[in-house]
Amino acid sequence: ALEDSARGLAELGAPVHHQIADVTNPAEIADLVAKTEATLGPITMLVNNAGIGLFGPAHEKSEAEWDRVLDTNLKSVFLVSRAVAPSMIRRGSGDIINISSLAGKNTFAGGGIYCASKWGVVGLSGCMAEDLREHGIRVSVICPGSVATEFSGRSAKDPSKVLRPEDVAHAVKAIVTQGPQSFLSEIHLRPLRKT
Repeated sequence: ALEDSARGLAELGAPVHHQIADVTNPAEIADLVAKTEATLGPITMLVNNAGIGLFGPAHEKSEAEWDRVLDTNLKSVFLVSRAVAPSMIRRGSGDIINISSLAGKNTFAGGGIYCASKWGVVGLSGCMAEDLREHGIRVSVICPGSVATEFSGRSAKDPSKVLRPEDVAHAVKAIVTQGPQSFLSEIHLRPLRKT
């Protein structure tokens, strides 16, 4: 999938650098950032979009399961943003966009660990926005509902009941095309109809 996406972008004329990295591993993140900047120049926009789900009553889950979800969904946002922010601060500009979920604004039975990770992304994003805005860096969070991906397992039989990945991409575009005097701090993105 990564190779196909990179090939598709390259065919559109976009400069592409792709690399597999564990976004919970600071050494791999540092290598990813260094190679990306060596290939494409300074990182001007970061989209933190790593995520996994684990559902069921939190009291029935192990500490290892808790750590895996929180490390992937929340700690990775902290680690990758921390790796990219210094060069953005030096340049006085940049966009950091964190993908959370409507589960970061709502709770549901069986969602304890997942919701905790996504509420954390929303909270961290708000604090990062306050910390970095004086440096000209805009930090935004997108909270999408169910998206038709392998993660959600939702089909697009009725497209009005599920978001498409392109819908999230349009929200990212809306964020980065704001004028320099403003930023969209938080977007809640829902399917038109309820499932």
